[in-house]
Amino acid sequence: MTKPVIIALDFASAYEVNDFLQVFIEEPDLWIKVGMELFYGEGPQFITRLHRKGFHIFLDLKLYDIPHTVLQAMKQIGRLGVELTTVTGLGGQSMIEAAKSGLLTGAQESGQNVPKLLAITQLTSITEKIMHETLHNDQETLVESVTHLAQLAAAGGADGVISSAWESQAIHEATSSDFLTITPGIRLTNDKNDDQARVVSPDQAIKLGSNGIVVGRSITQATDPLKAYHQVKALFERGS
Repeated sequence: MTKPVIIALDFASAYEVNDFLQVFIEEPDLWIKVGMELFYGEGPQFITRLHRKGFHIFLDLKLYDIPHTVLQAMKQIGRLGVELTTVTGLGGQSMIEAAKSGLLTGAQESGQNVPKLLAITQLTSITEKIMHETLHNDQETLVESVTHLAQLAAAGGADGVISSAWESQAIHEATSSDFLTITPGIRLTNDKNDDQARVVSPDQAIKLGSNGIVVGRSITQATDPLKAYHQVKALFERGS
């Protein structure tokens, strides 16, 4: 997998997505992320339509349940032709193993390529203070928590994790150089952080070791989304 710039389609409906993507029709190898709002509103049939149009799809549903339930859900996701999908790392190694098994089964049954499985570590909206308050544990730093979850994910057969770019190097050192770190929390220099706490610019992300970035509002809310996308992509490639 090349190091992609993935556009987060933070829209509520297929109509809004189709309207937004009109300016990207001539753009080769476009990566897009479908999250919970859009998937719950439009369903798996919408993913199938996007797949048929040739987009690279990251389906980000952050599954978190008992292993059997996650396995059954991942069978369905494995049939959709997406390239990346997610579980929540706090679900544990057995759940991650079940997710991987479900993806393999679903993809094989439908003749699709097996999606890469990514585990969510700590959300980029989380600070160390919030993590300590939430987990009621002040003995572990944020980086230690993220690298621990990355190691657990690797042991469970995940292909990588979702993390802040600030933790990418530590994750690679704790796992392997080919273990993926896909990083949201990306902002252009003059953009607002909004609800993100651990943010970096595209050129910082690649220098910090990111294997791919997820960019939402800096592109989707730009006056000229195509120009913003090219700016992000140029910065990401320039930093490598």
